[in-house]
Amino acid sequence: MPTNATLGELFPTDEAIPAAHRLATPLLQQHYLCEGALRKWSGPTEDVVSPVWEHRPDGGLGAEELRLRRSPHGTGDGLQPRTIGHTPALGAEQALQVLAAASRAWDKGRGEWPTMPVAARIRCLENFTRRMRGVRDEVVRLLMWEIGKSLADSEKEFDRTVDYIRDTVEAVKDLDRASSRFVLEQGIAGQVRRAPLGVTLSMGPFNYPLNETYTTLIPALLMGNPVVFKPPRFGALLHAPLLAAFAESFPPGVVGSIHGDGRTIVGPLVASGQVDVLAFIGTSRVASLIRAQHPKPHRLRCVLGLEAKNPAIVLPDADLDLAVAECVLGALSFNGQRCTAIKLVFVHERVADAFTERLAAAVDALTPGMPWDPGVRVTPLPEPGKAAAMAAFVADAVAGGARVVNTRGGDSAGSLFFPAVVSGVTPSMRLYREEQFGPLVPVVRFSSLDEPVRAITDSDYGQQVALFGQDPATLSKLVDPLVNQVCRVNLNSQCQRGPDTFPFTGRKDSAEGTLSVSDALRVFSIRTLVAAKQTPANTAILEDVLRHRRSSFLSTDFLF
Repeated sequence: MPTNATLGELFPTDEAIPAAHRLATPLLQQHYLCEGALRKWSGPTEDVVSPVWEHRPDGGLGAEELRLRRSPHGTGDGLQPRTIGHTPALGAEQALQVLAAASRAWDKGRGEWPTMPVAARIRCLENFTRRMRGVRDEVVRLLMWEIGKSLADSEKEFDRTVDYIRDTVEAVKDLDRASSRFVLEQGIAGQVRRAPLGVTLSMGPFNYPLNETYTTLIPALLMGNPVVFKPPRFGALLHAPLLAAFAESFPPGVVGSIHGDGRTIVGPLVASGQVDVLAFIGTSRVASLIRAQHPKPHRLRCVLGLEAKNPAIVLPDADLDLAVAECVLGALSFNGQRCTAIKLVFVHERVADAFTERLAAAVDALTPGMPWDPGVRVTPLPEPGKAAAMAAFVADAVAGGARVVNTRGGDSAGSLFFPAVVSGVTPSMRLYREEQFGPLVPVVRFSSLDEPVRAITDSDYGQQVALFGQDPATLSKLVDPLVNQVCRVNLNSQCQRGPDTFPFTGRKDSAEGTLSVSDALRVFSIRTLVAAKQTPANTAILEDVLRHRRSSFLSTDFLF
């Protein structure tokens, strides 16, 4: 059984970090993107503290390096958080300058970008993607250091984002092809296309700071919307290598970046009334606060990915080995820090003991370590105080009669917290009701299917559910009511977002709007048409416009 000291010893000294993954010096991000140029910032900055703590004696370090590397929250035994860089802490004035640049690029729908042909927008994005691939190693390294994501998962996030861009380009071509014809109806000729909505504010989450930021930023851009994006607090540095690629690939003002405290810089943007679309992935509480600051909230299109409490239901006839494997993946991939994670496991009482025993063993077999360690499954948590927050969830459940059933469950040191399987969870406990967003697996016994169905129905959240069983009749009886409570029912598999071509959304407090490769293009645009009575004069006008390619909207060009 590993002790706290054993977990603590997994944190590296400088010398033990593989050369390929080292950060040589603290990274000073000094620029933000405004009006198509990188503007240097000499004002206040925010420290970027890595979840990868370190063992390092203080001897031989200068005062400045000590200040950069040390935190008052160390353990007192040489284990300390490590500051790896700084990002700009912009004020409202600078944020509003970035927004003003985006508003000029929009120009009330008359700007170069919103009126540009789709093919030309695609060329800009393809140029950006080529430049993006050139900084892959740097972004992957920063993903590991900033949020503690494993090397394999960091590489996967980068590559998946590039694939997402490629798939979105193909989807916008399909959308444009379907619109490249006129409809003749009741003596009226019309062409229906999708038009942009306006200036978009895009805010991604720390758990997928690259991918989920881009799943809103990219489709919004392709549909003709200028975008201001704010990187998350954890995962901000990794966007720095990409700012120059944006500046070199898009017209001025089409992409802008803001960095700093959200309360300081986001509120003034929304309150200005110049933000037309809010793309936000985070909590419903924060989303409501942001939306309420808009002077005309009914005019603010919101695309929201919010919290979830996705359950799994293990039926008496479930393949327990399969159910355990999928629940471990679903609950603990990236330490459970995913909105799509399985966060509550309902197990029928007939198989509860066997399932829980196997689940505990499978979780105890997970390998803790640093992000670059081969085969690592448990990595440091990026949020300060997260290990203590997880321990508080466990303490509340244990005080109510639950118990931690895996041997290593709840061990912690620094930012490492070993996942805990908590059995005997009941509705009175926080783990039953609240989203833990971390490495805890609550297990609830049930005797009647009405119990988990009622819990899902009464929940404030409605994203996904995972069903494990083999009887088609029983599964069907569950599917039919549950599809009216959640937006994805997974049969004998974990809850997840992918593939990106599938719709991703939720009910209740879990989401607003639908994101997928094709759905995102629609959510960041609106159906618009040009119509004319089929008179000889109108026909001549339309033929002339099409023949001489006088309009980007009125066009029958076919994208290949």
